[in-house]
Amino acid sequence: MTKAEILNPPKRIAVIGLSDNPIRPSHGVSKYLMENGFEIIPVNPMIKEVFGLTAFASLSQIPNPEEIDIIDVFRQPEAVMEIVDEILSLNIKPILWLQEGVIAPEAKAKAEQAGMIVIMDECMKKEHYKLQTTR
Repeated sequence: MTKAEILNPPKRIAVIGLSDNPIRPSHGVSKYLMENGFEIIPVNPMIKEVFGLTAFASLSQIPNPEEIDIIDVFRQPEAVMEIVDEILSLNIKPILWLQEGVIAPEAKAKAEQAGMIVIMDECMKKEHYKLQTTR
């Protein structure tokens, strides 16, 4: 599956580590994605809401997790294996997108072995923007 197929048409994205702080990359990327038609589901146990959306403490708290197309991760690399394990426990196979700087080869391998598509160390906003400007 190409990045163009992954990002078009807009999808339902659970953003793990989405911050309510406007200077954080997760905030800016999520805002851009929302402005471009993506549905964002905030996942962060430290906040109650962002962009007027209820934040969930974990993926398992999201209603109908099987309807999530992409899980976009803004967490430290050492947290990714736990995220992969939670995804697998939910028996879902979304695309796993690890943002720039989130490099977790063992977690990536485990997710891919389970049949998930994984993109690692790339910014979803930048990739979407590139696709829009090269049409």
